[in-house]
Amino acid sequence: MNDSIKKGLLGLTLIAMGIAAGWGLAQWRAGTAHSTDATAAHVGAGATAGRKVLYWYDPMSPTQKFDKPGKSPFMDMDLVPKYADEDAQDGSGLSVSPQTVQSLGLRTAEIVQGSVSADVDVVGTVLLNDREVSIVQARSAGFVERVYARAPGDVIAAGAPLADLLLPEWVAAQREFLAVRALKDESLTEAARQRLLLLGMPSSLVAQVERSGEPRGLYTVTVPQGGLVAELMVRQGMTVAAGASLARVNGLSTVWVEVAVPEAQSGPLQVGQAAQVRLAAFPGESLRARIVAILPEANRDTRTVRVRLELPNPGQRLKAGMSGQVTLKGNEQSALLVPSEAVVRTGRRALAYVVDSPGKFHPVEVQLGAEIGDQLVVKSGLAAGQQVVASAQFLIDSEASLRGLLPAQAGASTPAQEHGAHGAAGPSAAAANAFTVRGVIEEVSPTELTLAHDPVPALKWPAMTMGFKLADPKLAAGLAPRLAVRFTFAKQGEDYVITAIERVKP
Repeated sequence: MNDSIKKGLLGLTLIAMGIAAGWGLAQWRAGTAHSTDATAAHVGAGATAGRKVLYWYDPMSPTQKFDKPGKSPFMDMDLVPKYADEDAQDGSGLSVSPQTVQSLGLRTAEIVQGSVSADVDVVGTVLLNDREVSIVQARSAGFVERVYARAPGDVIAAGAPLADLLLPEWVAAQREFLAVRALKDESLTEAARQRLLLLGMPSSLVAQVERSGEPRGLYTVTVPQGGLVAELMVRQGMTVAAGASLARVNGLSTVWVEVAVPEAQSGPLQVGQAAQVRLAAFPGESLRARIVAILPEANRDTRTVRVRLELPNPGQRLKAGMSGQVTLKGNEQSALLVPSEAVVRTGRRALAYVVDSPGKFHPVEVQLGAEIGDQLVVKSGLAAGQQVVASAQFLIDSEASLRGLLPAQAGASTPAQEHGAHGAAGPSAAAANAFTVRGVIEEVSPTELTLAHDPVPALKWPAMTMGFKLADPKLAAGLAPRLAVRFTFAKQGEDYVITAIERVKP
């Protein structure tokens, strides 16, 4: 091999060695950079307490998942991480860490066995007792000779004179009676006496005619009972016919108190039930009354039932038109009681979260009775002595719903029924994802409400003002701005829709 060939081979060898060295150096630098980035990423993961993040999501749209943190594309808020250890729950309930319990301010309450009575507090008005009404009439045609000093609104005693009537028909009958009596025929005399009584003469007047032997044509009309002269239809100089009404007198020994009871509270009421009346005219004094009538027709506009009470009126102190507070006393009975705030009501059913052990809970469906103050009567589902979650339960309820831990609802549809032909969630699925919260109405329209609502922990929403669609335009009836309400909503498509709403005390 000559020198030129050797030099060429040596050059090629050196070039190949240089290429190999350059490639190795590049690979080493790339490996170093990758190692540095991995170390930095590991350090960043350590900064999040070493918890593995499965994905990030927007609390307003929890079904949308993102593979990295950042701003939500739906609203101006940060995405929230979903950690792997949040799924490490047992199949029968939920576990909440002590740190989460403390940060949420989670409180519990005990189910107690107590004595309750369904008292109803309403406003009542005093009325005259229409069962104590007397109508004074003329028993025969005649003329009004005199009217005593009476006027509508006067209170008179029983037997008080009302008017003097001259009755010609009575005078003629009395003269016939005296003529027959002079014949000394006892049977004819008795028949004539009975004729006088049938003409309407009082037996006292007939006896007086017999004693005096003279007819008495002037008759003084008196009132049969004491009370208020409600109407006076007789005046001096009038001619009256037989049966003409002269006055109407309303008794005052007892009075009525009429109240309008909400339809929802009228069911347990019974005739004879006791009540207490506190009138503004007699502060600090409580009067006993009883129900004498529950009228058979409810008011369609106010959805109330009229109830009448009767109470004695000694000394005629109670005046028609007075008003006051009325408490309709219910029968005391034993019942399980739970705080109202401990129950999550979705519109179709009510749930409570029972404490199994510190930080562990499971949902129970409960049947509720009447609401008494800030407590609810529990008919079934819970037992005395159990502890239930009394605050922050909406977050627990949302988590239980996502994990499918809610108890099956009686009569619930099958999965095939809950989904349409295109896989759309049916009504039962919407009810499972419903949320109840308090708020104040800002604006009202036939199809939408704008509310400033409280936080919704289940969706990780802060307190804010936003618009909600109405499932039914009738839900807006009677609503106005600045009204405090409790409402239930669910997500339907891209909208949040109100399915139920009720007024509450602010």
